[in-house]
Amino acid sequence: MMKETGLRVWRVAILLGIAGMFTMGVSAQTEKVLYSFTNGSDGGYPLGGLVSDGKGNYYGTAQFAGSGNGGVVFELSPNSSAGWTERVIYSFVNGNVDGVFPVGGLVFDSKGNLYGMTSNGGAFFSGTVFELTPSNGTWTEKVLWSFGNGSDGKNPYGDGIVLDAAGNIYGITSGGGVYGSGTVFELLAGTNGAWTEKILHNFQGLNDGGGPIGTAPVLDTAGNLYGVAGAGGAHDYGVLYELSPGSGGAWSEKVLYSFPAAAIGAYPIGTLSLDSLGNLYGVTNYTAFELVRGSNGKWTEKTLHHFAGGADGAGAEAGMVFDSAGNLYGQTSTGGAHHGAVYELSPGTNGVWTEKILHRFAANGSDGYNPQFGATVVIDASGNVFGTTLFGGTSNAGTVFEIQP
Repeated sequence: MMKETGLRVWRVAILLGIAGMFTMGVSAQTEKVLYSFTNGSDGGYPLGGLVSDGKGNYYGTAQFAGSGNGGVVFELSPNSSAGWTERVIYSFVNGNVDGVFPVGGLVFDSKGNLYGMTSNGGAFFSGTVFELTPSNGTWTEKVLWSFGNGSDGKNPYGDGIVLDAAGNIYGITSGGGVYGSGTVFELLAGTNGAWTEKILHNFQGLNDGGGPIGTAPVLDTAGNLYGVAGAGGAHDYGVLYELSPGSGGAWSEKVLYSFPAAAIGAYPIGTLSLDSLGNLYGVTNYTAFELVRGSNGKWTEKTLHHFAGGADGAGAEAGMVFDSAGNLYGQTSTGGAHHGAVYELSPGTNGVWTEKILHRFAANGSDGYNPQFGATVVIDASGNVFGTTLFGGTSNAGTVFEIQP
């Protein structure tokens, strides 16, 4: 079993950057703060990214404050004054019934309902999975699952969820499980409105990995799940794994890659991206990487970029997303002008990827700073990049920003 002290060590390590070689371009982009949180009734300190409803509105979570003092789910919409309006669609009530402190991203189902997780609260004070249902401009929250203090997982932190075609929910907890090193779980909807949890994998903190933080599982068309865990593995630098369903409802974990050393990537974090060929893309604190699926069933890691700190970003924690042209976008929590950066990685014909810094957050924090591991960016059809920062803005309680090409 992975000791708690070891887990604390790697959690600290993901906040540190190391030097490396890099290729970097600079582009004249325009950043605009769409909203600065006040840590009042509007919420504060967003840790997760945004999700679009396809109509120009964006939805996300802020960990703290709100009218119930347990964090909020918010909607951000363009207004007639060429600005943006934030509306709290749900305030979590601090207590042991509702969830408390939403920390990950949200997902929509086909009916327009939103799903997410809280890190605390619920019946056992260990976090929840919740659903928000819209009706005539208002939203109603329902706790689908309250994590216990033991084998079913606990305290998801910065972790998100994914839905399959049948509406079942898959997610990750950073703690709990049989070995205390986290879980991958599935929630299945019952005909009576009740949900049942099934543990797909209990991390041991050994060669199988452990302590997954700030990551959601990725589901492929065959029903396999992929993810990263920042601790454990053959070299104790974390793993990238696959979970596959088998006969009788059992799932099996396969470690696709054990990260070998800090120099070429360690402590993977953030949600993976899957391309049309089945290759996987993600980040460690030091690198952006691709894991290439071989015809023999083996996987090969390719480093796309080393984050070097300074003008380049450092502390890559949020996962990357593709645009329609095959470029990757992400954020770093530090580097740039000390408070993080937004970057683009573009593939070349020779297989070499080039980094371009789209924005460096200001040293005074006015435009936001320190985007965290749940803060995956979103790209609209015009190539505008939307994201969140944990701190900064007018009240130093975090921001939502847009970067225009």
